[in-house]
Amino acid sequence: MSRYWLTSKDKLEAPEQYQAAVETLCDTYMTAPKLAAEGAHIVSTDEKSGMQALERIHESKPPRPGFVERIEFEYIRHGTLCLTANFDVVTGQVIAPTVAPTRTELDFVAHVEQTVATDPNAPWIFIVDQLCTHVSESLVRFVAGHCGIRDDLGRKGRSGILNSKHTRRAFLEDVAHRVRFVYTPRHASWLNQIEIWFPDSRASPPQACKLRFP
Repeated sequence: MSRYWLTSKDKLEAPEQYQAAVETLCDTYMTAPKLAAEGAHIVSTDEKSGMQALERIHESKPPRPGFVERIEFEYIRHGTLCLTANFDVVTGQVIAPTVAPTRTELDFVAHVEQTVATDPNAPWIFIVDQLCTHVSESLVRFVAGHCGIRDDLGRKGRSGILNSKHTRRAFLEDVAHRVRFVYTPRHASWLNQIEIWFPDSRASPPQACKLRFP
């Protein structure tokens, strides 16, 4: 038996900020059914990297009377892939997943864009951790474009909304936007419900859920 022991840095270093973030997240979960009834989508989103892409060498034999399904153990490795998925916190469904060889800033923006495209006129709330790709310049530009915001966004590292991680996050959290983000505190990604659906592969990656070719 084991359990996680590392306490969130925000809880230790900025307890008031941590408490506010947790309350915002819990309020989002609690109001999700009401928001969903009004047409919004509230999804818990994260990446699961290092998933093995395996192809069976021999075709599986389907079950028939007197015989169970037979599967050969030999396979071909096709490297590893990253699964980015959305867990609908109201329905429990996983929607618009993305599988890619990388998890870059552009990969995440493409995933969000693909997800929003399933219902482009609806409000979307993405619950995510504080990975740098979740507060990127590209993500800000997508949200601004999708929400029809024509204000000058500034320049990354120089000025305006794009200036820093904090200014970009503040923009992405804005409740006035039809597409917005709610962030878990640092070292508290377990507050993100997608972790319930993802298999626990951190301790033993080779035994993780495997992506297989047909």
